[in-house]
Amino acid sequence: MKKVMLAGAVVLAMAATPAAAQKATGKMMSDEHFAADVAVVGMAEVELGKMAADKASSDQIKQFGRRMADDHAKAGDELKTLAQKKNITLPTEMDAKHKALRDRLMKLSGEPFDRSYMQAMVSGHRQAVNIFRMESKSGKDQEIKEWVAKTLPTIEDHLKQAQEISRGVVGTTGTMKQHKK
Repeated sequence: MKKVMLAGAVVLAMAATPAAAQKATGKMMSDEHFAADVAVVGMAEVELGKMAADKASSDQIKQFGRRMADDHAKAGDELKTLAQKKNITLPTEMDAKHKALRDRLMKLSGEPFDRSYMQAMVSGHRQAVNIFRMESKSGKDQEIKEWVAKTLPTIEDHLKQAQEISRGVVGTTGTMKQHKK
């Protein structure tokens, strides 16, 4: 039961995103806010991906973690270059929500880590896809929209891969497999 609650907390931590805030307020996110929020999430993806590459019990999840770290580091570098050109100041560290997620995952190992990490990846990438699609339609800055268009297929692929891996770790119904203590 404790593991189920922890996994739920991980998913909720990933759910506190700009998209949720937009739905609540009805206001569109500025290109600058989008860039800043994406930078924070990207930093978290790199750090969590490295953690998964080290801590996961599944080789498939280790490999996925390495891909997350590599792809998000590359996208982050591209975003930094674009932000400098646009005089947009990006955060240099993760926010409290992502630090809390990292700290919770650090305390896990083996299958509980694998399940919690993959649930966070599915939830987070699902929301990222939505945010990127929204920015591609409502963003004002053409260069940011071009970066979004270039980056979105990779994020969609991350989501697809996370869902496939998660089915094996969490189960096809979305409920966690029962493991003996």
